[in-house]
Amino acid sequence: MAFFSMMIGRNLLDLEKGRRGIMHIILILLVIAGGMGLSIEAGLLGPLGAEVGDLWAAFSIFSVGTGLTFLLMLFFSPRNSPSFFAQPSWHLLGGVLGPVYVIILTVATPAIGIAMTMIGILAGQVFKSLIIDHYGLLGTPHRRIDTKRIIALAFIIAALILVAQG
Repeated sequence: MAFFSMMIGRNLLDLEKGRRGIMHIILILLVIAGGMGLSIEAGLLGPLGAEVGDLWAAFSIFSVGTGLTFLLMLFFSPRNSPSFFAQPSWHLLGGVLGPVYVIILTVATPAIGIAMTMIGILAGQVFKSLIIDHYGLLGTPHRRIDTKRIIALAFIIAALILVAQG
């Protein structure tokens, strides 16, 4: 009897690992799609900034995003979530960083192109992400910088250099 319980338990663990693996793949694909969306956003912001001004372009992007987020929150957010105002104020730093990022996209993309802008953004993201992971900053799990991560960053920097020369 104990043998059968152990076998069933092991099979359930394998099934759970399989589900986590599938979810992991789905999340990676969603992140890639999100990155593709950022390239489209950069391509849209340049011409919009040229027509209405860089700050108005950034404002319009955030206005549409705010409206959409509000509708999603209205219909899909749990009603018993902790108060927004009870959270540490440093969690709201993204609200400052988001517009800075969008303004940089709006100004840089027409001048240096979408590919160069996105590779530069990616290089900065990966560099800072390695530091945040390594030290476990911002409440994230600790993930040490290793040789593979450094090589990955070096490839991104090489891509930046090659696109800049090209």
